[in-house]
Order: sequence, then structure tokens, then C-alpha cells
Amino acid sequence: MKQHLDLYLTLLKTSIISQFQYRVAHLFWLLAMMVEPVVYLVVWGTIATSQGGNVAGYTAGTFAAYYITWTLVRQMNIALTPYAFENRIRKGRLSNELMRPIHPIHFDMSYFMSLKVVTIVLWLPIAGLLWWVFQPVFTFTAWWQIPAFILALLGGFVTRFLCLWALGLVTFWVTKVSAVFELYFTIELLLSGRLVPLAIMPAWVRDISQWLPFQWTFGFPIDVAVGTLTGPQVAWGLAMQAVWMLIAGGILALVWPHAVRRYSAVGA
Repeated sequence: MKQHLDLYLTLLKTSIISQFQYRVAHLFWLLAMMVEPVVYLVVWGTIATSQGGNVAGYTAGTFAAYYITWTLVRQMNIALTPYAFENRIRKGRLSNELMRPIHPIHFDMSYFMSLKVVTIVLWLPIAGLLWWVFQPVFTFTAWWQIPAFILALLGGFVTRFLCLWALGLVTFWVTKVSAVFELYFTIELLLSGRLVPLAIMPAWVRDISQWLPFQWTFGFPIDVAVGTLTGPQVAWGLAMQAVWMLIAGGILALVWPHAVRRYSAVGA
């Protein structure tokens, strides 16, 4: 455990220093990603205003709060995609990582954690501008909402990271599996709360999403921040994150040894 902690601290330090060397590139990348939530915000804010100021309990101000928080959660839950995993295996880039005495997942985790530090620093002034323009409305009724949001934010990242890493293991058996990945990301888009808050979706969609990992990595942290959830609902969401971390971690532990035995680089 101490060795892993030392490894993470060292990798985080070096990765953060490295990432800040590309802060301008990160800034433009971050600005490009802001287009999607701003479009959603304007559209749903306009719909709420045209329908008497409310859509399924969301006002224009609540929509603003949702989608401004969306920008932070989106940065936090960025992880290694199965496409990158496929490329790493197909071109043999995994070979060097397998020669290290530490599981490759730790290097990926530390890299993406360091990326969050840089993007959040760059996100703050952009969020401030969005706040000033759209005037979001957050509901803070208890002190525990802030630590609960931090836990939900971190839990969402770890859950999504492990799920995508587990999905990436498919590439050890199949060279091109883009259709599988596209299906996964399409389902995630519809059931995570990324397009619209799940409260606006049909009841059957909400029922299905309760038992899948997608909303716990995206919509749930946003709802905690906005203040639309009760204490028991927040506790349930944190518990579901823990469950999916265990499920994805269990799949990784079981499948990884078999996957590595099948590994062979196709070549560039």
C-alpha cells in the first residue's frame, strides 16, 4: 500500500508539472467542450421560460445550475476510452507497460487524476463567466451537500474510469470493436443525464438508469450539487457508485490475467 501511495504521489507530481506545460492547448480544448452544455442550457432555459418558467421542476435558473455544474462533472469523468485502449494494444504500446512491476491501470489513473488538476484550474474562470451570464440557482439546505458533492464527483470519476477500463479489455480478444464501444457510449449518453436531467426523461428510463452505472457517474453528482436530492437519495447514489466500483474492479481482477495471456501486438 505504501509503495502504491508513493507511486501515485510521484506520478501525480510529475504529471501535473507536465500537463501545465500544455495549459494553452488544454484551455482551447476546454473551451471547445463548453459548446455542448451552453447549447443545452440555452435551449432548455428557453423552453422553461416559454412554458411558464418550469419544466419537471426545473426553472431557467435551475437549468443554468445543472449545465454549469455539467461542465465540471464532464471534465472530472474523462477517462481512458476503449478506443485508446484498442490503439495501445493494436500498435504494441502496451508491451512496455507490461514490463513494469506495477499494473498499468495505476499509471492511467494517476495521469487522468493529474489532468483534472489542470483542467479544474482552467475551468474556474470559465465557470465564473457562465455564472455571471446565466445566473444559476442552486439549492443549499444542509452543510453536508458540499462534502457529498465532492464525494460524488470523485466517485463518478473512479466508477467511469473502472468501467471503461473493464470494457477496454474486450480488445484483447477482438481487434476492431468500435461498434461495441459506440453502443456503450450511446446508452451512456441517453441514460446518464448528459443530454437532459433524468427527471425530464420518461419514468421507464429513470427506472432502468437506477441499476446501471451511467447516471451515477454523471447526472448524480450534478443533482447533488444543484440540490434536487434528499439525504437518503444522496446516500443511495453514493452506495450505487461503490457497488459499480466493486463490480468493475471485480471484472478487471478476474479478466485481466486471462487477457494478458492473449496479448500480441498487431503492429502499426
